Amino acid sequence: MKHTIVMTGASRGIGRVAAGHILRRSTDVHLLVVARGSSGARLAAELATGGHEVSHVPADLGSLDSVRSAATGIRDRLDHGELPPLRGFVGNAGIQYTNALTEGPEGFESTFTVNVLANHLFVRLLQDRFAAPARVVITASDTHFGDFRHNLGMVPGPEWKSPDILARTGAFAEPDTAVAGRTAYSTSKLAVVHLVHEYARRLPAGIDAVAYNPGFVPGTGLARHADPVSRFAMRHILPMTTLTPFATSRNAAGRHLADVVLGTTVAPTGSYVDRNRVDRSSEESYDPRREGELWDAVERLTAA
Repeated sequence: MKHTIVMTGASRGIGRVAAGHILRRSTDVHLLVVARGSSGARLAAELATGGHEVSHVPADLGSLDSVRSAATGIRDRLDHGELPPLRGFVGNAGIQYTNALTEGPEGFESTFTVNVLANHLFVRLLQDRFAAPARVVITASDTHFGDFRHNLGMVPGPEWKSPDILARTGAFAEPDTAVAGRTAYSTSKLAVVHLVHEYARRLPAGIDAVAYNPGFVPGTGLARHADPVSRFAMRHILPMTTLTPFATSRNAAGRHLADVVLGTTVAPTGSYVDRNRVDRSSEESYDPRREGELWDAVERLTAA
């Protein structure tokens, strides 16, 4: 049966690879890509090559008003029969800044906005339009473990605080540094896992929520705000690590993401999928009290 999957972060990196796999392997999918400005129309046209059904909706994920407008537009298209039933949302877009001081138009810290609040707003505004069985997949990161084994010390571990503090700039020590920016990133990815656990409790039956960890994937656009040396290393040196068990290639990570989205990787709601298998997330990530607190905060912060 024809159905719609909404996807952010499909324009580059693992998302672009995953989008191609989803379209080739499921001919019933209408893929609705969320992208900034005119890039969405170009991306949709490129992905539609070969007769695939692809459309787009414009949104700046750093602006909650823009996300709200995009989600409302999707709801309207579903209600008017312009899109087949909604069966999936893939929150793959992510950002990492070189500081913890970048602020979006609503006054929230930008890493937390893109990686946490934007996904939550999409999920909540589309929740009553999902046709079961449906699946929500949010891209997480093994940086949320905060240990040397998972990231070789390249990214500081998360520093959990009240969500109201995490949502604002300057939440971490020396907020103008790259270390603070990376800490904001790992902390936001811990928040993603927390929210997936909470979605598993709160979303209606038939709507599953899964956190997907691609592992360390060099050569993506994640480091596009980094300094020139770091960008050079990510593009030209670190890709060689994909020959080791430490890193994952873009092609493999994108294929694994498509497997999760399409259900090829069997993952019960609330699961954490590490590359191609269900695994436990960090011990810190299992905290129902913290998850409830985060839910209450993001509900308030994303309210119109």
